[in-house]
Amino acid sequence: MKLNELLKNIAIMDLVGEEAIDITGIAYDSRKVDENYLFACIIGLKTDGHEYIEQVIKKGAKALIVEKNIPPIKGITIIRVENSRKALALISANFFKHPTKNMHIIGVTGTNGKTTTTHLIKNILEKNSVHCGLIGTISHKILDKEYKANNTTPESLELQSLFKEMLGLNVNSCAMEVSSHSLDLDRVAGINYKIGVFTNLTRDHLDFHKNIENYKNAKAKLFYQTSLANIINIDDQYGAEIANEVKNLDAKLITYGIEKKAEIYAKDITISPKGTEFTLVTPEFEGHIKISTPGMFSVYNALAAMAVSYVLGYNFEQIKKGIESIKGVLGRFEAVENTGKYTIIVDYSHTPDALENALDTIKEFVKGKIITVFGCGGDRDKTKRPMMGEIAGELSDFCIITSDNPRSEKPDEIIKDVEVGIKKTNCKYKMIVDRKEAIREAIKISEPDDIILIAGKGHETYQIIGKKIIDFDDKKVSQEILREEMLDGN
Repeated sequence: MKLNELLKNIAIMDLVGEEAIDITGIAYDSRKVDENYLFACIIGLKTDGHEYIEQVIKKGAKALIVEKNIPPIKGITIIRVENSRKALALISANFFKHPTKNMHIIGVTGTNGKTTTTHLIKNILEKNSVHCGLIGTISHKILDKEYKANNTTPESLELQSLFKEMLGLNVNSCAMEVSSHSLDLDRVAGINYKIGVFTNLTRDHLDFHKNIENYKNAKAKLFYQTSLANIINIDDQYGAEIANEVKNLDAKLITYGIEKKAEIYAKDITISPKGTEFTLVTPEFEGHIKISTPGMFSVYNALAAMAVSYVLGYNFEQIKKGIESIKGVLGRFEAVENTGKYTIIVDYSHTPDALENALDTIKEFVKGKIITVFGCGGDRDKTKRPMMGEIAGELSDFCIITSDNPRSEKPDEIIKDVEVGIKKTNCKYKMIVDRKEAIREAIKISEPDDIILIAGKGHETYQIIGKKIIDFDDKKVSQEILREEMLDGN
């Protein structure tokens, strides 16, 4: 493609060199540059792409997107922009010929519930013979292909490539998680969203956003990129604020909830260990719904997905068929299978609100004690650590504070931060740095009718300790311990 075609709709501050040259590919990672490439110099949190200019030119780059003033380089076209990451997003959309213009892209944002909601949307559409792609925290899926996810929302170049691949395989719909980082860093610029969904907003990522208002404003950006509808949880304080902010946009506002007056809501809710039942009410129909995951948070996730289906024109029977056929999502309030009498639940609850939701749900049906194994990630918002300690202490009978992903921090220091909160409660607790030994202790002290919640990692199959990434899957580790201790009845 000609460079001048790639630069359509890009706010260029300065351009030196030829515009009509042929560009065969785009990269923002110097290792992926090849002959006749355009290289976007992105200023990241840890590295600066401008430092690799000499290297990428040697590899064959013919054009550079830069933010800094760069001296002219013979035979190289230099395009200076205010924001190279946003320019990369728009250039990527141009390079792949704007695939999202011919797709139904459904973006789901919020602190908790994004993964489950996107999986529910995908299942409803596919049970009604519509191919639906998936982009999210666990993986990215296109028909029978599955790609590992490095970020909840990939960089714009990968996103547009995924959309192009979907469209080429006649996958015309996609449910995608949209992180606050991707919105704030313009990774999703250039995407044409049909529908935007807001689940909720609680404390998370404040190491990046600095305060809750900035975090909310980042989430709200999604709803200015939609054309058909914005679907917002009106029960959430910040959802109500965003709904009021976007109510006069061209995209129709659809509210959902349980407590406040909403257009789509649930009533007659009953929760049991086997799942949740309720009546779905929309402006056009209502009916009985039964889902396999217990908990009020499960109702909210289901409402969000069913609201999307309603907006897309599905009737009650079509929605019911799709929502009731899914048995659960990896690492989201997932029961660990074992042949013994142990009830172990693995959940991705890594925020105060998510942990509280998980424990409140367990309290609805537990007959014995609640034993909670959890920790907090390193190099992340430290203020939520004592909050999570206090929540776990208030809602559990026994807690084991352990390592999550400590990253560059000392695990015992993170645990001490969590302990500050748990000390405010009367809950008994232990501190065991080794996560496997923490899980082993929980299993050892549990009795029939107790429920063990292993929180914080969910679907993750690794731990990040220092610079090392080691294999660690809460579910598999639990099953391994049960076998080792011969506690599974074999």
